[in-house]
Amino acid sequence: MSSSQHVASTPFKAPDSSRLQLNEQGKLRHFLTTESLSKEILTEIMDVAESFSSVGDQAVKKVPVLRGKTIVNLFFENSTRTRTTFELAAKRLSADVLNINVATSAASKGESVLDTIRNLEAMQVDMFVVRHGDSGASHFIAQHVAPHISVINAGDGRHAHPTQAMLDMFTIRRVKKEFDGLKVAIVGDILNSRVARSQIHALNTLGVEEVRVIAPKTLLPLDTNTLGVHVYDNLLEGITDVDVVIMLRLQKERMSGALLPSEHEYFECFGLTQKKLKQAKPDVMVMHPGPINRGVEMDADVADGTHSVILQQVTNGIAVRMAVMTMAMNHQVSDQP
Repeated sequence: MSSSQHVASTPFKAPDSSRLQLNEQGKLRHFLTTESLSKEILTEIMDVAESFSSVGDQAVKKVPVLRGKTIVNLFFENSTRTRTTFELAAKRLSADVLNINVATSAASKGESVLDTIRNLEAMQVDMFVVRHGDSGASHFIAQHVAPHISVINAGDGRHAHPTQAMLDMFTIRRVKKEFDGLKVAIVGDILNSRVARSQIHALNTLGVEEVRVIAPKTLLPLDTNTLGVHVYDNLLEGITDVDVVIMLRLQKERMSGALLPSEHEYFECFGLTQKKLKQAKPDVMVMHPGPINRGVEMDADVADGTHSVILQQVTNGIAVRMAVMTMAMNHQVSDQP
């Protein structure tokens, strides 16, 4: 597929979040998607994250920013890494944290999502961090929560994973300093990736020179509307002269259907090796949202090599989630007369 062809799209209509995410003063109230947010807001998230980046190096790894606030991790699907980093971020802000295992809660017995929300609201909580398998679930909850409560989307269906995208943006900025002039390649399961969609929106808003997506044709979105990316189905062509390569996790269940023939063949065509990486710029940075399938998305030499910033992403994720929580919680102050 020619590099001049554009793809841009999602296989669903995303909820309208342009007004829902901001309060009347234009400050962040909910963080549901990177789409529709301005460059100024995304930059502010990174700036605030920078101010929190040294908290983990302190003898006492806490700041009193959200002391007295209660944050609920409401995960309708499992994600140990995301839940853990949100929990750690909240605790470093001195908030009280409640982890709800929905699989063993009343929701598994037939209680609706709104019933669950209303019962938790009655406990005077201040924020919901929501992970859900259905696209738009976080938007739905944000539309129905009490006015003082903020909602953070920790991943919904195939729609969005905005905090992952922003920790990626923060990591890129810390290494590359500026977004202007950067060429970024996103490799893997674009069709089913909520991370990729959030990354594409953020990268374009922050003004990179070019976003490329590289994948087998079976793992590319069918719709070709408006995201503004260049599409490749050849890895070597796609990563030529790029500054950043973001590898996506290949979900093993894709192997059992007709989308891909085998892990071995996928790795041969789209797996990243040191030899293939030579096509990129000499100072290329390699990223991955985790967890990595070694020998499928990339080999160990790349994952653990000098170009890899994967562990930095994990560390930066705590500061970024601290920033988002702080900014969203501050809407309660901004909304006061």
